[in-house]
Amino acid sequence: MGASGTTGNALLHRLLALGEPVRALTRTPHRPLPGLPGLPFPLDPTGPASPRPAAMEVRYADAADPHSLRTAFRGADRLFLATANGPAQVAWETRAVDLAADAGIRHIVKVSAPAAEPDSPVAVSRGHHAVEKHLRASGVPYTVLRPYAFMQNLLRLAPGVAHGAVLGTTGDAPVNHVDGRDVGDVAAAVLTRPEPAGRTYTLTGPEAVSYPDVAARLAALTGRPVRYVHLGPAALRRELVRNAGLPDWLADHVTEIQQLAVARPESPTTTVAEVLGRPPRTLDSFLRRNRAHFQP
Repeated sequence: MGASGTTGNALLHRLLALGEPVRALTRTPHRPLPGLPGLPFPLDPTGPASPRPAAMEVRYADAADPHSLRTAFRGADRLFLATANGPAQVAWETRAVDLAADAGIRHIVKVSAPAAEPDSPVAVSRGHHAVEKHLRASGVPYTVLRPYAFMQNLLRLAPGVAHGAVLGTTGDAPVNHVDGRDVGDVAAAVLTRPEPAGRTYTLTGPEAVSYPDVAARLAALTGRPVRYVHLGPAALRRELVRNAGLPDWLADHVTEIQQLAVARPESPTTTVAEVLGRPPRTLDSFLRRNRAHFQP
């Protein structure tokens, strides 16, 4: 699930590189998936799977449409479960777990979040805790991935960088980031080799970096002044809603996770290296790869 999302698409590319048969689920099967050639798709989104290279199928599925999930899960044995964060996420993912169990899925890899606790100060993390609890009770063998903030989310800073500023409410607190491609690679590893049931992996990059340091690195990368501007939580939320156009729930989420980084200082884990046998991708390499995104 989530074949066009940050982690789902990274996982899809990794599975194809490994030569694994994979079924990509998307709400828009008539459109090419990111990074893949635009080959023909059926016009009827409920029709048979599209033939794709390297043993890939593309099927219509919508987390809000139980019938589409029943059809998409049929004949599969492993499920990568990732839906977009949002108010309906718990309902969508718990239902997907139930439908996967009914379909005979033998292993679910779920993307969760740090601080997935019943009393977490981050609402989205409380939701992930509820889904994890439901998954544990389902009887389906599972693995939980808890990645910290995706480096890809830093691309959203580009408009502010164009005006010479990175806004935040973390001050000098170190913040974990992880490249979504590493999360996809870890997911591929646990889906394609024997995996003891019930493991939880917390995933980060190799260093925790404060937002003032991110601003300094962007300044060095672009050759233009970029400074960190510290705001209080309420002021940051207003900025995200009024000027960045984020919906209320997402502005709350960004503010909550930044406050959590202050309340619970973050430090990197070694999990990515342990699972993959190589170091995780670095923030500097990610920024260099996306240099053009931050240029005016």
